[in-house]
Amino acid sequence: MKYLKKIIPFAVSVFFVILFCYAAISKVLDFENFQTQISASPLLNGFSQFLPYTIIIVEFLIAGLLCYPKTRTTGLIGSLILMIVFTGYIALLLRTGKNLPCSCGGILEKMSWNQHLYFNMGCVILSVIALVLNLKYSRPAD
Repeated sequence: MKYLKKIIPFAVSVFFVILFCYAAISKVLDFENFQTQISASPLLNGFSQFLPYTIIIVEFLIAGLLCYPKTRTTGLIGSLILMIVFTGYIALLLRTGKNLPCSCGGILEKMSWNQHLYFNMGCVILSVIALVLNLKYSRPAD
């Protein structure tokens, strides 16, 4: 059972590495569209000059942190924060009732806002579980 508690943070980290790299690469490959979608958002249009670059860099940075055991905790914290921010943004958009395009990139772009909210909430839960288990079971023995 202890082995399973150590493998879960690793598996969740692999999931987030794939998710963040996929999303970042999709955004890079269709950067003009990504930038246009961000500037179309009433919540983000004031940040549309630097936000697209920032999101891509942060996604790649967190993916990199998740790749190494020594930086995995920091990467899991980053994943949790990023997913909370993305989830909060989607929740705010749903409250405004505006039908805006998703600026996520790739297959994630095909989800409805409600599907995306549930997906992100699941990711938040996964990151919390992985972070707790990583903090508890991935430390060297004293």
